[in-house]
Amino acid sequence: MTRFASPAALALGFALDLLCGDPHGFPHIVVFAGKLIAWGETILRPLFPPAKRGERAAGALLVFIVTAVCTALPALLLRLLYARSFWGGLAAESFFCYQLLAARALCDESRTVAAALEAGDLGSARHWLSMIVGRDTDLLDETGVVKAAVETVAENTADGVVAPLFWIGLFGVPGGCFCKAVNTMDSMIGYKNERYRWFGTAAARLDDLVNFVPARLAGLLMVAAAGLCRFDAANAWRIFRRDRLRHASPNSAHAEAACAGALRVQLAGPASYGGQVEDKPFLGDPLRPVETADIARSHKLLFATAALAFLLALALRSLAAVIW
Repeated sequence: MTRFASPAALALGFALDLLCGDPHGFPHIVVFAGKLIAWGETILRPLFPPAKRGERAAGALLVFIVTAVCTALPALLLRLLYARSFWGGLAAESFFCYQLLAARALCDESRTVAAALEAGDLGSARHWLSMIVGRDTDLLDETGVVKAAVETVAENTADGVVAPLFWIGLFGVPGGCFCKAVNTMDSMIGYKNERYRWFGTAAARLDDLVNFVPARLAGLLMVAAAGLCRFDAANAWRIFRRDRLRHASPNSAHAEAACAGALRVQLAGPASYGGQVEDKPFLGDPLRPVETADIARSHKLLFATAALAFLLALALRSLAAVIW
């Protein structure tokens, strides 16, 4: 009987995310993964020599431990709960799906930035933006703030919505937890700085692999979403094809390029991180000026893309429930 539960759990989890947003105060797989990563780094680093090969080995071992634990524990918990009660298992599986998705939270956080701009409070807009982006925000003008907000909505549509839905669709909650654990590791240790250049190599490469298909899928779904939202779908397709690989990361620009094309604006370009300016290429053409309303437009693309990704994941999960 439990093999038919996953599509229902996915639907309930998706609905909860749209209605409630981030479940603050509840146990969360991302918080658990973050603590496990921090603990693992503290334990593993001293066990290996502080050189390139040793740090890579320690980082690879950490990746194995974190992914194994974050995948196996939810699978075991759900198996135990379903063995006791179908409804208890379904409730737990639905909650897992809920906390693996971030569409509503992404919208709420970027809407706060837009609200500050609409109130004429650029300082507050910069502050709220700094909560959701990694770049320096202190010197951004209104256009820079809007662009950064739209970019993070587009990028996180891929990372925080399409990717977990894709992996849930294929392998259920354990697949989604695996994806989230990998994404969390990349955000914590997948940097090319002095501390993590070698220790974070395995995490960064695994993240590239895990998100390879979802990133491209997100771009394609956002092109389709542009048509549903009556934006410029033809330009979204053109810019997606032209600019999706204009990034140091193989996965980061696909959804951003589609978003830029759909809104007929130019995104990305040089940005400051820790006081150092990175000369990133532009995405899209400046067919019109960027404006605050583009943040709300990006939300429409976010939810339309999420809906399409959900339908695809539901189809995958329904098929997988029969096969597996």
